[in-house]
Parts: sequence; structure tokens; C-alpha cells
Amino acid sequence: METELQNKLVYFLRNTMYINVTNMCSNKCLFCIRNFNDEVAGVNLWLAEENVSASKIIEEIKESSPETRDEIVFCGYGEPLIKVDIVKEVANFIKSNYPNVPVRINSNGHANLIHKRNIVPELTGLIDAISVSLNADNADLYQILSRSCFDKELAFEGVKSFAEECKKHGIDTTLTVVMGFDDYKIDLKKCREIAKNLGVNFKIREWLSDGYS
Repeated sequence: METELQNKLVYFLRNTMYINVTNMCSNKCLFCIRNFNDEVAGVNLWLAEENVSASKIIEEIKESSPETRDEIVFCGYGEPLIKVDIVKEVANFIKSNYPNVPVRINSNGHANLIHKRNIVPELTGLIDAISVSLNADNADLYQILSRSCFDKELAFEGVKSFAEECKKHGIDTTLTVVMGFDDYKIDLKKCREIAKNLGVNFKIREWLSDGYS
């Protein structure tokens, strides 16, 4: 890791703009890219400090031709919804100024547990889609892979209830599972059933040490 870091809040993969809000997370996933690489697309995503402001993010967005992007995604080395107020302010700016650009969040699904309230209604009209990391088909394996700060049952059930709440509020919701990391056996059939029962989409993401598909 570099000895001197700068806060890089906006980065790009292909024609998608990503917004890096925080390095904090309620999980310490074994397969997380931050364990293997300091950079994504040549950008060091470790933040020098956590006092990130919405105004600074908006400034970087304005400089990056947001109207030409296929999508804008809140996703960095931490859980974006830890900074839910910043996410809302930035998303509101995007929707007010670039209404044709879809906005997505990549989340671990713990926002309601973290904030001890249902934050999903606050995202309505600001977020078009959300990808929620299911990670496993049961609480025991979830805790092994995710190493959550929450009790294993609370963490796993919290992910599912958060996804269900997002769906209920009209957000295009997808549960995701990372495959190909080490030799952990995840029952994909059960994961698909979980997604189907919640009425949300399901996606398998291939594990790559320098990013995810």
C-alpha cells in the first residue's frame, strides 16, 4: 500500500462510473478484493481519511462527464450505506441533473442493522437498482465467508429482509453470490430459491483477485 494516500472518490470500469464513499464495512469477507489488491482499474481505493463529503464527491462527478455514462454505482472498498446521508445527497444530485443515468448501489445488506432503522424508504426515487451480497445459502457458511460483526443469524436474515424491503419499495433488487474463491461449497440451487422466494433477481459473480464480473 502506498504510504501517502489521496481520497479518490470517483473511478471507472468501462463506461460505468463508480463512487467510493467509505472503507468502513460491517463485514470482513474472505474474498473481498481489498484483501488482495489496493487498486481497481489503476485507482487506489484506500481512503486517506473518512471525512468524505457529498460536495467533494459531486465535484468529482461533475468533472467526469456523468451524462455520458451507462450507469453510476456506489461501490468502493466499504459498505456505501454506512454513509447513507451522503449517498442520498449525491444520488439526489445525480437524479436532479442527469435523470437518464441509472443509479445503483452495491451493498452487503446490513444498512438497517447498522442504522437500527429501516433506511430503504429514504432511497426511494433516488436509487434505481441495488445488488445485495447474499454470499451463502445458510447462516453458518455466511459467517465463515463474511466474518460479519453481527451475530450470524442476525446478519444472514438481515441481508434477506433488506433485499425484500428494497423490492417492496420498487428498487430493482438482485441477490449475488461470489463463486470460484478457494474451495468453499455454496449451494447455488438454495441461493436461487432464496432469491425466488423474496421475488428478487439472482446473479453469480466470478471471483477475480483484481475485481468482479
